[in-house]
Amino acid sequence: QVQLVESGGGLVQPGGSLRLSCAGSGFTFSSYTMSWYRLAPGKGRELVADINPAGSHTNYADSVKGRFTISRDNAKNTLYLQMNSLKLEDTARYYCFATGRSAFWGQGTQVTVSS
Repeated sequence: QVQLVESGGGLVQPGGSLRLSCAGSGFTFSSYTMSWYRLAPGKGRELVADINPAGSHTNYADSVKGRFTISRDNAKNTLYLQMNSLKLEDTARYYCFATGRSAFWGQGTQVTVSS
């Protein structure tokens, strides 16, 4: 069956870094556009970044440009999100999302930025 499993979340101080991973299985990972979304309490779901199947094109929300980097390793069926210079407002649950012939969501990983 299709699975997207996120990992790498946790508690970090402002200014710190985290690297999220999303391991895909049960579908042709390399054929799917992959995205990271986040959902914070009291806020709507936000598209953080996305990357095309080949990994050659990326897009970022203005709120994370210059601080976050999305990447993928199609040989490992894994999506990444390197998050640097984290801010309090980055606190959210982060989800990976695959779109192609179908669409799949992961279960999310919590990122908490707090001093």
